[in-house]
Parts: sequence; C-alpha cells; structure tokens
Amino acid sequence: MKLLPLDRPELLELVAGWLARKENHHWLDFGNGRQIVTPALLKIMAQRETHFLRGYTSERDDTPIGILGLNSVDRAFKTATFLGASGDKSFRNRGYSTFASSKFLALAFRDLGFHAINTWCVDHNPSLRTIERLG
Repeated sequence: MKLLPLDRPELLELVAGWLARKENHHWLDFGNGRQIVTPALLKIMAQRETHFLRGYTSERDDTPIGILGLNSVDRAFKTATFLGASGDKSFRNRGYSTFASSKFLALAFRDLGFHAINTWCVDHNPSLRTIERLG
C-alpha cells in the first residue's frame, strides 16, 4: 500500500471524481456543502499549509482506492482534523481504509510531528467502523 501525494493530473482528476459523488461528498465538509471539489481545487489544497492530502492504493497492484487527509492544519500548535473517503467502493470491507488510515496517522504523528488529530463522523457513516478500530 502506498500513500501518494496529489501531484499528478490523473490522480487529481480521479480523486475529484470520487469527491464529486454524493455518496462521498455528503459525508465531508468542503465549504459547507457549497464548494465543488475540482482537480484545480485539490491541487491548491495539496499545496497549502492548511491541508495535507494523500491518495492510497491497493497492496497488490497499486490501484488507487481512496483519499486521506488533514485539514484545518495548525503548524504552530501541531493539530489537525482527519478526513478520508474510499473512492473505489469495490475495496470496501477489506480493511484497506483502516490500514491506510493507520499508516497515514503514523506518518502525521511520527514524521510530521503532530500532537493532536481529531475527526468527526455522523451516525450511519461507514467510516465510523474505521474510526472505532483506530481508537
């Protein structure tokens, strides 16, 4: 499994397509529901200090599966809010999001030096299982 920076046009297009689907974007907060996530917006977000975004792949053949990220990043206090979405739903319920999230959070705490990362989730969101597994 790889964590990929959103730095290639084809990956930006793919992730923007995932986030354009209501099944994904209605769980996430991009501009209070008024902001459409485009490849251009993702590119800007990936370059800002207030975000840290990575795509994640399957172990077997590096097929892109989903996106993980930190938003509301405060570099001074070393805090952020975690987000994630599985774009390719055929990989659901196989542990990929849990494994990728664990790897991503280890990177955030160990390598990037964050002290606190929070998240939120509404009832009935499938991501709740991942959050519960990660504690």
